[in-house]
Amino acid sequence: MPDAHDMIFRTLADPTRRAIFERLCQQGEQTVGALTSQSGVSQPAVSKHLGVLKQAGLVRDRHEGRQTHYSAQLAALAPLMDWTREMAGFWESRFDDLEDLLKRMDQ
Repeated sequence: MPDAHDMIFRTLADPTRRAIFERLCQQGEQTVGALTSQSGVSQPAVSKHLGVLKQAGLVRDRHEGRQTHYSAQLAALAPLMDWTREMAGFWESRFDDLEDLLKRMDQ
């Protein structure tokens, strides 16, 4: 099973998928038709991107009659947020060490 970080990074690396996900985050639940109308790509392409987002756990679908509604699942970003915090802590520590070294060199 692929690492959660890798799956999220791979999924969001595609600019069209990222734009679809961002739109769902900002505007809430949308149908495939609504997402297609502003995406600049075909409905089959949007559906394929939504499938990849769904497989990564980043979106959820809800069927209502003949339409499928998609919504963003922000909790799925938790591994990415954890990784970002970890990297921020790593670099903050490195910069603190560098600052200490530069102060010692100035003395």
